[in-house]
Amino acid sequence: MCLVVLAIGQSKEYPLILAGNRDEFHSRPTQKADWWPDNPDVVGGRDLQAGGTWLALHRNGRFATVTNFRDAQPVSPRFRSRGHLVTEFLESDQPPLQYLEAIDGPAYAGFNLIVGDLHEVAFLSNRGGGPRALPAGLYGLSNELLDGPWDKVRRSRERLAALLARNSVNETTLLRLLDDRSKGPIEEVESSTLGFARAHAITAPFIVMPEYGTRCSTVVLADGSGKWRMIERRFDAQGVSTGDSRITFVTRV
Repeated sequence: MCLVVLAIGQSKEYPLILAGNRDEFHSRPTQKADWWPDNPDVVGGRDLQAGGTWLALHRNGRFATVTNFRDAQPVSPRFRSRGHLVTEFLESDQPPLQYLEAIDGPAYAGFNLIVGDLHEVAFLSNRGGGPRALPAGLYGLSNELLDGPWDKVRRSRERLAALLARNSVNETTLLRLLDDRSKGPIEEVESSTLGFARAHAITAPFIVMPEYGTRCSTVVLADGSGKWRMIERRFDAQGVSTGDSRITFVTRV
């Protein structure tokens, strides 16, 4: 499970606002957010098992983030790593929508992918519909389709809307938004395969479990002058913060 909330063109100060939680097994090796030695124009965390990433930025002002799609279809070893969908967009020079149109969806297990820059943002899931441009607005994404019906998505999107209405968007308020550990309603619990306790735990925006949970929260803020900020806060299996990374840069074209 993962969570992303996104605001496009909703703030005069920050034309692009992104806040997301990465949920993963605590045993999966991960590199903290930083500039990549083998690709020095890319910044973000890194999955050291498959080599890709869930969220990253490029110095030229491109960004991308991916979530898994929760369904009953088995994951096959023949599938490509979904994390490479992020890096391949950042390394390309294709416009966002054109990049998505060229993706071979069946080559991957279920995914949701958001790619963009300050001029265009687009979305693709290989579990429903084709690629589409995202106009100015507020969006929420987890492991269902964009703006899916889950409580954690609705709740987080509404909290972002409230921050925008109060002109209170900053790294502190966004990290607090992502730290919502309240579970969703019982009606959303799908306990047939996970068991009730685990199935209920993953309905929270921020998940705390011994083996699986929210590994990091990331905030991305881009202003109209081309200055980008990424803040990553990492957590242990008890949901206790273990450190932050803060990266800023100005778009280089």
